[in-house]
Parts: sequence; C-alpha cells; structure tokens
Amino acid sequence: MYALKELNKEARMGTLGTETGKREICRIDLSDFNARKAQIADELWAASVDVGFFQVRNHGIDLEKVRAAFAAAESFFALPDAVKAQYPLRKADNAGWESKAQVRPSTGTADQKESYQITRPHMSALWPSEEELPGFRDTMLAFEAQCWQVGMRLLSCFADKLEFGSDFFTKAHDPQQASYQSTLRLLHYYAIDPSIKDKLGLWRAGAHTDFDCLTLLFQQKNQSGLQVCPGKEMDAQEWTSIEPADDVITCNIGDMLMRWSDDRLPSNFHRVKNPLPDEYLGPRYSLAFFCQANRDVMIEGPGKKYPAISAADYLKQRVAANFKAY
Repeated sequence: MYALKELNKEARMGTLGTETGKREICRIDLSDFNARKAQIADELWAASVDVGFFQVRNHGIDLEKVRAAFAAAESFFALPDAVKAQYPLRKADNAGWESKAQVRPSTGTADQKESYQITRPHMSALWPSEEELPGFRDTMLAFEAQCWQVGMRLLSCFADKLEFGSDFFTKAHDPQQASYQSTLRLLHYYAIDPSIKDKLGLWRAGAHTDFDCLTLLFQQKNQSGLQVCPGKEMDAQEWTSIEPADDVITCNIGDMLMRWSDDRLPSNFHRVKNPLPDEYLGPRYSLAFFCQANRDVMIEGPGKKYPAISAADYLKQRVAANFKAY
C-alpha cells in the first residue's frame, strides 16, 4: 500500500493543490459481452494495472434507470435533517444516513458531504416510509441489483485473468446470503459557499483508497471534481481529473481486490476536490456501488502472498485505517 503518512503530511500542509496530470482513463466498451469477453478482460486488466481506474460504456443499465436513481437520491437528501436522522448510519452494518461524519487521515477535516448507505441484509428500520418518499425503496433495490450484475460481469473478467474461475467472485458476493455486504451509497456533496471556498483543509472528499473489490461510480454531467493519483505519481502529487458523463460508469480497483490479486491490481488514491471559483459551485450528487465480498468469504491470492483473512476482518482493518472518526 502506498505511503499514507506522506500523503497526510502534504494534505495538512495544504500543498496538494489543484495541479493535475494528464493520464488517460480508458473507456471500455462492454457490448456483445459474452462473445468479446476475452478482449474485454484484456482491456480491463491493462487499464487496471496501469491506473487502477477505467470507465465502461454499453454496460447494460438503461440511462433512464440511472436518472431515476439519481432523482430518488436527490429526493431523499432534500428531506429535512430531522427526518433523515430517523435512519442513522449503523457503522457495523454500513447502512443508514450520515452527514459530515467522515474524517479522512489525508485531510484531518470532515468530508463536506452527506451519504445514505444501502446494504441489503441490514436495512431493517432504515428505509424512509412510503409517505415520506413514495417508491424510494423499490427504485433503489432494483438499481442496486442492476449494479451488482454489472459488477459481477467485470469481476468475472478479473477472475479469469487471475485463473480463479469465471464465477469465483460472483459466489463471493452472493446477495442471497445474510453475510452479503456489498453496498449502494448515495452521495450528496454540499454546495460551496463562495465566502469559504478557499478555506484550508476543506474537501468534498479527502484523498483515500476504497477498501472493497471494485467500485462502480455513477456521475452526472457538469458535476466534476473526481481526481485520481496513481501510485507511480504519488511523489509528484500528479492528480488526473476524471470528467463525468451520463452514459458511462467510472470504476476503480479497491484494497480488497488488490490483496486478492497479490498486489498485481493497484488500489489507488482518489479524491473529490472543491470546485474552482469559475466552476459550478452547486451541489454534486453521485451513486457508488461497492462490490464487497460476503463477510465469511476468505481472501487469499493465487500466490498466497498474504495470509488468508475473512472479508469481515479485512474490512474492519481498512475502515480503521481510513477513518479517524471510526
């Protein structure tokens, strides 16, 4: 894992800046998936070992379904805080609502956002009522299921490349099990007050790695801010912006798959920066699906570089390392 202490120091000194590199973020076509799977797997692998980030198009989720999920998310976040507070985050289950609660080691300040996590087995008493948000639960569960399908397709390609067998990760992320812990996360980054936009240390999301296997991120056009810094650029702090588009999913390798691949697939730092004065300062919404292996699944790479560890224990380790507030 890349040296987080050095990143912390730079962030706290305010020297991360806005200077960015110009690395290519590959856009991979998933059309005719079954017939082209070997080619797609090669493209995914090449993009992942190089940057750890890529985008996919023709992924199979209808754009209207994506827009409906965004509309439902915006409706949820528009509820009064007193209503949302009835459904508070249960940290052990990664389910529920929180606001400005994540303090990244990379910044030492709270991310300027609120979020609502949906983890299927743990949503008891955490859904808004039909009176508060008609159709919200059904919309989100249907969208979560579609995200899972795309995630498993992509992970089957990595399973092939790692010689695990195509259905290896599908079995490891079984939504029918009580130990299922993949999560759909709705995100609302607050609008930027022009009077405090230059305040040192405030970030929409401080630099971090994800601790899942694979993240699928949906962004909306003109709501930019996501940047990635591959490990090979860490010393120079060269950040590459990933511009949003409605018809693609931005994906990245997480810590869990990095370990499962014996470090062949890198989990790289990324962040969501505050907009510049001449950029859109309004609210930013995104939808993230985290493919996280079921709690009781054992993680061990093909070369057994690291000792086997359960997905539950591994996530506990990574959460503790990522969030001071936890």
